[in-house]
Amino acid sequence: MKVRPAASTWLLFSAGLATLILPLGLTDSQLTVYVFIGLAAVVVAGISLLMGFAGQVSLGQAAFYAIGAYTAGILARRGLPPLLGLAAAPLFTALIATLVGLPLLRLRGHYLAFATLAFQLIVLSIVGEARDLTGGDTGLVGIPDLSVGPFAVAGRYKAFEYAYLTWALVVVVLVFNRNLVSSRPGRGLRALATSEAGALSAGIAVGGYKLRVFALSAAYAGIAGAVYAFFLSYIAPGSFPILLSIQFLVMASVGGLGVVWGSVVGAAAIYLLAQVLVSLGSQPGMPLHAPAVLNYAVYGLVLVLVMLFLPDGVLPAIQDRLARRRAARSTAVTAEST
Repeated sequence: MKVRPAASTWLLFSAGLATLILPLGLTDSQLTVYVFIGLAAVVVAGISLLMGFAGQVSLGQAAFYAIGAYTAGILARRGLPPLLGLAAAPLFTALIATLVGLPLLRLRGHYLAFATLAFQLIVLSIVGEARDLTGGDTGLVGIPDLSVGPFAVAGRYKAFEYAYLTWALVVVVLVFNRNLVSSRPGRGLRALATSEAGALSAGIAVGGYKLRVFALSAAYAGIAGAVYAFFLSYIAPGSFPILLSIQFLVMASVGGLGVVWGSVVGAAAIYLLAQVLVSLGSQPGMPLHAPAVLNYAVYGLVLVLVMLFLPDGVLPAIQDRLARRRAARSTAVTAEST
């Protein structure tokens, strides 16, 4: 893991403090953005595990996001407790990922990337055609509010309550990832990312590790999708476009693949950039497809620049810069004392 223990503890404390304090000073619209950034961070945390630690490429993570959202939404609309839908979403998504991963994870590199992209297209097609179950292209409307017994997350303070719920989930996921990558299975994942042949020779069950981390990353996307469905009370195939999967990938790359805390940095940076691009593309006189075109173009540019100048991501680059400064100061102090 690239984050030192001391730095990791400080980041954990900062994340927890921000989760408690930041929502208090935000408006409803800002709280909505805050919730979406948190949900993206949960999904990206799974991508970071999958790509950064296990070395597997996925361009279809929005498909699992959609599966989690529809699972929770359909169960809640059919009269089951919303909390049960929230719990079922990551489990069902992980099950689907396991079934899909058995054949897909035999592929490598760009073949795997295209296969996961095709999987998302299949999911969107099924969702659009299953009108009786999913509402088809019209979408699933009237999803009940998330509730625990008589207490519902709704009303005037809905965005405020979801902000705490979402970022509590972010902290739980990041702490789990931190502990996972420091454990024996985490060392196995790092060995797998370095060399599958080397991992096999060391006695690591490569196929099993790949499948488990693929299912875990899907479960993260599934629970984030469930929270998304309850928060908006409406989902449709258009809520989970191919562009969303690309956005998640860019977030992971910017924050730093294989860096536990990088998912928050990448999610915040790219989501806010996306809002700026949508605002620019929606200006009077701009073509109808300008926001999507701008997003694709800028995401491609960001990926190229990150690969060229910040191959490890923004957060590792900042940490390295700070480490070099500390080393330079230490050297200077030592030189002066002698």
